[in-house]
Amino acid sequence: MIIDTHCHLDDERYNDDIDEVLSRAKEHGIERFIIPGADPQTLKRAVELSEEYSEIYFSVGVHPYDAQNYDKNFLKEFVSHPKCVAIGECGLDYFRLPENEEAIIKEKALQKRVFIDQIEWAKELGLPLIVHVRESSNDCLELLEEYAGEMGGVLHCYNANESLLKLSDKNFYYGIGGVLTFKNAKKLINVYPKIPNDRIIIETDAPYLTPHPHRGKRNEPMYTQIVAEKMANLSESSYADVAKRTTINAKKLFLKLN
Repeated sequence: MIIDTHCHLDDERYNDDIDEVLSRAKEHGIERFIIPGADPQTLKRAVELSEEYSEIYFSVGVHPYDAQNYDKNFLKEFVSHPKCVAIGECGLDYFRLPENEEAIIKEKALQKRVFIDQIEWAKELGLPLIVHVRESSNDCLELLEEYAGEMGGVLHCYNANESLLKLSDKNFYYGIGGVLTFKNAKKLINVYPKIPNDRIIIETDAPYLTPHPHRGKRNEPMYTQIVAEKMANLSESSYADVAKRTTINAKKLFLKLN
């Protein structure tokens, strides 16, 4: 069995064929799915899917791009749901910062404040974090070391920054997806063997980051098999070993999957 630990099945691009998407995934051995909470506007859809399909779980959080829409009181309505497995997707993303220096300072401060609040919330609830890190590795590392302690979580779409590997000692895992198959993924391919085997989990980030050779198409959970095959090749292990190991890791992190 493989668990897709990060797939946005609440995205409108799956509205018309979600049954087929899940069926194709199961045919390829992907049997459980986690929808990360990124956009409050689609959270209710994620909850509905988790209630309709026993194999779907979700998390509650706000993506850094939507930090201005962070409403903890709204999110509290869903966090006690039995299918809620984590807090996030939360974190820092400096890829689309404003051009004005004063606006940049304000945007970074807002993202940090919202991220810290979600870290503290996860600690309070005893839930892992799903962390988004884009062009912000140093700040993310600093905040996680200061606030997260030993709580644990996953660095979604691990960006191959080696400084982040020190978090493996603090119960953090590394989400590996389709980027590993990209032709320009040399840095990640080189760093991949340095990730402890007991700290790797598989994700797609569907509908985004579709693996080679399907780039340009909508991503979906069945493509985790391509990621697992690439991981097996890089680690000189079998596909079955990768599937087993990453499933064990996912269940250790997301305890409600057990």
